Amino acid sequence: MKNEQKGILYIVATPIGNLGDITQRALDTFAHVDLIAAEDTRHSGLLLSHYGIKKPFFALHDHNEQQKAVVLVEKLTKGENIALISDAGTPLISDPGFHLVRHCRQAGIRIIPVAGACAAITALCASGIASDRFCFEGFLPAKTKARCDKLSELEAEPRTLIFYESTHRILDTLEDMKVTLGEDRYIVMARELTKTWETIYGDSVANLLGWVKQDSNRIKGEIVLVVEGKPQSEEETFSPQAVKLLTLLTKELPLKKAAAIVAETFGYKKNALYQYGLEYLES
Repeated sequence: MKNEQKGILYIVATPIGNLGDITQRALDTFAHVDLIAAEDTRHSGLLLSHYGIKKPFFALHDHNEQQKAVVLVEKLTKGENIALISDAGTPLISDPGFHLVRHCRQAGIRIIPVAGACAAITALCASGIASDRFCFEGFLPAKTKARCDKLSELEAEPRTLIFYESTHRILDTLEDMKVTLGEDRYIVMARELTKTWETIYGDSVANLLGWVKQDSNRIKGEIVLVVEGKPQSEEETFSPQAVKLLTLLTKELPLKKAAAIVAETFGYKKNALYQYGLEYLES
C-alpha cells in the first residue's frame, strides 16, 4: 500500500565516464525509488545494469520535459519516489530537469540532491586557471554569427569561463575564440574526462588550435573548455571621489545603476566600476 504522503524527487549524479565514480548514496537511492526518470533510457539502462539495478524507466528529455513533468509530479504527489538522472554527470547542468524541478517545488514536493560527478567542475579543478570565481556558459550557439556575438559579450568578463563543446564544432569554436577573445587568451581543453583517453591540455588559443589540428583524435569525445578571464587593466584606477560616490550610491541603488552614474560623472568605464564594486564593496 502506497504511503499517503508525497514522494521525494532525488536529483542523482552519475559518472561522467569512469563507472567507479558512482557514489554509494546514489546506488542506495536507486535501490529504493519506484521509478527512474532518464534522458536516454537505453543508455541509462546499460549504466544501471552494470550495478545490477532493475527499475522502471521514464523517458524525460529536452523535447518532452515540459509536458511529462506534469505526469511525474502527479506520481510524486501520489507517494512515488523518483530518481532523476542524465546521460552522465549532474542532472540539469546543460541537461534536462529544470522544468521538472520547478514544477516539483511549486507543488511542494521534497527534492533531495545526491551529489556526484560534474564535467564542468572536474575540468575546472584540473585546469590551473583561477577557480575562486567562474561562469558556466554551457554550450555556445551552433551558428557562427550567434556564437561570435556571445563570445564578444563575454570578451571582457574577468571571471574564468567554462563551456561544453561537441566534436563537430570544436574547431570552429576555437577559431571564433581566437578572433573574439584574442589569440593569446589562455584556454584549457579537457577531453574524455575520467575515461581511458582523458586529455587535459592548456595553451594560448592560437597554439591550442594548432595542437588540436595536428591529430584528429584530439577532438573526439566529450569536451570541456576552461577559458581564463580577461586580466583587469592595471591602469584603470579610480579617484577617491569616484570611489566615495560609488560607495554612497550603492547604499541606496543597485550596484549596476550606481556604477553607471559614477561612470558618466567621472568618465570611467561602467563595467570596470561595476567589477570594482563587486570585488570591494559587496564582499
